[in-house]
Amino acid sequence: MKSFITLMAILIFGALSSNAQNTKWNLDRSHSSIKFSVSHMVVSEADGKFGDFSVNVASDKDDFSDANIDVTIKATTINTDDAKRDEHLRSADFFDVANHPNITFKSKSMKKTGKGTYKLSGDFTMRGVTKPVTLDVKFGGTQKSPWGQTVAGFKITGKINRKDYGVSWSKLLDQGGAVVGDVVDLVANIEITK
Repeated sequence: MKSFITLMAILIFGALSSNAQNTKWNLDRSHSSIKFSVSHMVVSEADGKFGDFSVNVASDKDDFSDANIDVTIKATTINTDDAKRDEHLRSADFFDVANHPNITFKSKSMKKTGKGTYKLSGDFTMRGVTKPVTLDVKFGGTQKSPWGQTVAGFKITGKINRKDYGVSWSKLLDQGGAVVGDVVDLVANIEITK
């Protein structure tokens, strides 16, 4: 009987432990955005956003230091407020959405660096190329909504080199990043609820 109780305790504790990453948060799409900017002709910046994306967040700690964050962006929804340019960006010259419809990020760690600041490391995949990246996170805290939900907010920023992912359409125009810069700034404002 004693061994049966011990076995049951181990099974129950094991089940609880296996659910340690099961607090899932829901993306508040209407209060979230993923944007980018890149230098244009060296003298200014062109920017844009993605209209469709999903963000999955699982965390059991109030400070999100154990968070797992997965992002999927529909590359077809790129929007720079210029229909002709957007069509070109969807082509094989840039994002090649016919063969690579999604851009993804899968986190590996979220390390606290200060009060409300983190380094988020993971794998970023674009055009079938996966590279490790580290992003800066500013945690805005949590609040209770008037509808009784807990709301949390983050601003995530980082940089990638587009050429690392094969986003380079013309060797002549691309030299030195004169027309389009090599480094792309990423900014995601994410609001989640539970």
